Amino acid sequence: MKVLIDIGHPGHVHLFKNFAKAFQERGHRVLFTVRNKEFETELLQSYNFKYVLLGKNFKSLPGKIFGILKFNINLLRAALKFKPDIFFSHGSVYAAHVATMLGKPHISMEDSGNMEQIRLYRPFTKAILTPDVLNEELGKKQVRYKGYHEISYLHPNYFKPDKNVKGLLGLKEGERYCIVRFVSWNATHDIGKRGFSSEEKIRLITELSKSLAVFITSEVDLPVEIKKYQIKLAPHLIHHALAFAEIVVSEGATITSESGVLGTPAIYVSSITRSYIDDQEKYGTVYNCNAGNGVIQKIEKVIGEGKEIYRERRGKLISDKIDVTAFMVWFIENFPQSFSLMKEKPDYQQRFK
Repeated sequence: MKVLIDIGHPGHVHLFKNFAKAFQERGHRVLFTVRNKEFETELLQSYNFKYVLLGKNFKSLPGKIFGILKFNINLLRAALKFKPDIFFSHGSVYAAHVATMLGKPHISMEDSGNMEQIRLYRPFTKAILTPDVLNEELGKKQVRYKGYHEISYLHPNYFKPDKNVKGLLGLKEGERYCIVRFVSWNATHDIGKRGFSSEEKIRLITELSKSLAVFITSEVDLPVEIKKYQIKLAPHLIHHALAFAEIVVSEGATITSESGVLGTPAIYVSSITRSYIDDQEKYGTVYNCNAGNGVIQKIEKVIGEGKEIYRERRGKLISDKIDVTAFMVWFIENFPQSFSLMKEKPDYQQRFK
């Protein structure tokens, strides 16, 4: 079987990497297609995956509209050469469109519930795999599974944190640190949303640096006052860094969720709600804050509790969820029978614990 996986975000590389490795080990072929946005190509290279670069990502709304045409054409060219049996993605409009052009099924992973994007790919998609906690009802194509995207690559079956990352960060023996994530707020679903203001960013980092080493990962240029804290670490090592941090403060939902799955307490600072973050908050691994006000006080409280309690909560979370990668491999390899089986017997997924 040949599977084409279209990537739209660095997190998507992580989402599909263990699936791709397992699928190739089972004798199948996998090709990634990607747009040059952040560091997606660096990640694909670090894992030795074959990929086709479709061009540079567009940030403006007119550019995004033009991009639908451009990337559809470039993806079609790549697909005609590779001849995939199935297209697989995280809500890729391009993969959905090209799959339909070629008469092949497109299967989408979906966890954000951004309806403006879902409406564009759903008509051209055969199945939409979502966490069971997703609030949105997406119709007869939706298949709910008990897990999150982040479990697919941070489940203990696949990920073992390496303490050597502390040396790569330049930390001294026993030195404690935190990681802060700032996002760009230029996605279509970010319009009208916000996290920290520039002043709040400076105040946050100033306070954190009094007791912890601070590392910032950011999609945007940082204020000059805090630019020196920008992390210098290969992208594929970020999860090792998250695992040993005392706390993570993030405007991005993905890094927040990753931290919670790793047992590192995280504070999500955004006016955008995510159902999987809400679910992790019930486990006590992450916390929601709608804006920057009060975050410093929350950080102090969390650090005072110590990490051991968060490791215990993480253990309960993992035991309640399935091995998402194993489920993905089974679903794709056995599609469309797997779709019918999940509709008839949704508890079938429990064998992937």
